Amino acid sequence: MQGLLEDALAKQPPGAAVPGSVVVAGRTDAGVHATGQVVHVDVVPLSEPRGRMPMDEHGIPDLERMCRRWNRYLPGDVRVLGARVAPPGFDARFSAVRRHYSYRVSDAPWGVDPLLRRGVLGWARPLSVDAMNEASRALLGLNDFAAFCKQRQGGTTIRELQHFTWQRLSDHLVEARVSADAFCHSMVRSLVGALLLVGDGRKPAEWPAEVLRSGIRDSAVAPAHGLTLTAVDYPPDEELAQRAEQTRAMRQSPS
Repeated sequence: MQGLLEDALAKQPPGAAVPGSVVVAGRTDAGVHATGQVVHVDVVPLSEPRGRMPMDEHGIPDLERMCRRWNRYLPGDVRVLGARVAPPGFDARFSAVRRHYSYRVSDAPWGVDPLLRRGVLGWARPLSVDAMNEASRALLGLNDFAAFCKQRQGGTTIRELQHFTWQRLSDHLVEARVSADAFCHSMVRSLVGALLLVGDGRKPAEWPAEVLRSGIRDSAVAPAHGLTLTAVDYPPDEELAQRAEQTRAMRQSPS
């Protein structure tokens, strides 16, 4: 998605030029979907209007029209839903206070509805939502999620998991909703993979919390295609710069 968007911006820059790469709120694994991704990009302002398109006091052309132009260059599965001039201090990644994901699973014995197959994981065993919710509650809070992350050199795996619930949307469709201040690499997919083993009865409800405390990454990782980034939350404009500075600071273990 990033490369496609940067190509569209290069062809139709929202200013005189786009000198650098876009910054995204959450980098997702290949195959993960996003309905609420947020992106920022630095631009060189226009010194005078481009053709007949008006520009604002910042030297930025009409962004509603620019969105239509970008979408003409983008493939059908990537859309720019809106754009505006960012407030001072805004950073799509570091200013965020939380991110929200959903993960959908079909436990129908015949598999996934063909119309939903691109965004739903098929699971051959019936799932207990009650068991998964019991196990999920024990993972909430500020913890070191090393057991559920693909670690990166120099990075931290300390995160605050703020919301993790499961609900049955229909007879054979289950959805997890997961929110945290931030997620490390493969964290949501690893959490979902572990909880599915609880849901189908192969692991007890207390097992994911035991894995968390162990710090050893050996649980299952759910496939990417069932996961969707649904929303990103930001503080009021006047707190954006402070939030970005706070996020960049290395987190310390709660223990």
